[in-house]
Amino acid sequence: MDQLTAMRVFTRVVETGNFSKAALSLKMPKTTVTNLVQGLEGHLGTKLLNRTTRQVVVTNDGALYYERASRLLADLDELDGSVSSSQAQPSGKVRVALSGAFADQIIMPALCDFHSRYPKIQLELDIGDRIVDYIAENVDCALRGGTPNDQSLVARKVAELELRTYAAPLYLEKRGMPKHPDDLRSGHAGIGYMKAYAGRNFPMVFRQDDTVIEVQPDYVISVNDARSYVAAATAGIGIAQAACFMARDAVERGELVEILPEWRRDPIPLYIVYPQTRHLSNKVRVFVDWLAKLLQDVERAQRNGNAVCLRPPEAAEIEIMSATQRLSA
Repeated sequence: MDQLTAMRVFTRVVETGNFSKAALSLKMPKTTVTNLVQGLEGHLGTKLLNRTTRQVVVTNDGALYYERASRLLADLDELDGSVSSSQAQPSGKVRVALSGAFADQIIMPALCDFHSRYPKIQLELDIGDRIVDYIAENVDCALRGGTPNDQSLVARKVAELELRTYAAPLYLEKRGMPKHPDDLRSGHAGIGYMKAYAGRNFPMVFRQDDTVIEVQPDYVISVNDARSYVAAATAGIGIAQAACFMARDAVERGELVEILPEWRRDPIPLYIVYPQTRHLSNKVRVFVDWLAKLLQDVERAQRNGNAVCLRPPEAAEIEIMSATQRLSA
């Protein structure tokens, strides 16, 4: 039995919660995964997992072994990475989850630069605004808007998103130009943005000095994708409150105009997140650092024109924070 491989397989079974997901993420047959765990149990002379038809439950001995094995494997990966990184370019696959708007407008135009720096890294981009099971889906890191509330994640704040309120000229011809956020409560149509886990549309929020107003307009359509959200506003369906980098092209083409410019929503923090249980390998670390710098360079390059509207965090906020601590925007 290859004990090191068996340890890696065992830890993945614990992290994913069952043998099938572990086998899928490791790209191994399920029988191989089962045999390796059984061989490890035989070698140790103790039961590590209790199996039922529905779930896998870690025994007391299994929990202790997992804790020590995880640290040992992380240290081993760190050792390998520190040696190999000094001799060669980082290599391998890095799986990244991010929204389509960020992928299309921020990441894709800069990828040639990344690949010229790190030609041996293969990026796998999981595009969408859905909930991700980082362990089961083998996701190395993700770019997410809003303060993370998942205690299993480590987060690095890299920028802030400026949001503004937009409508199409066609819509304004029909409904008129609102003069105050309260005007949106009646006589106007909104475009809803919702997440599956929330089960509701997020309200539109407006701030002017110390005055904050939340509005839930009458929504004629709700979507869970940022690109569709802006497309619906461009089509004249209703009013949207979107990150201005997403609306930039439509504004330049005259398809959207900003409304209520004296009322602005507080910026939304932008984080790179990854699982606490996953070792941040050299290949992932260089991508995370490159992405953080990209977002801050984009903001600096566009600051005068204010086209992209990404703001870098304050220097004190640029840090790695465990979600077991309180994460603040």
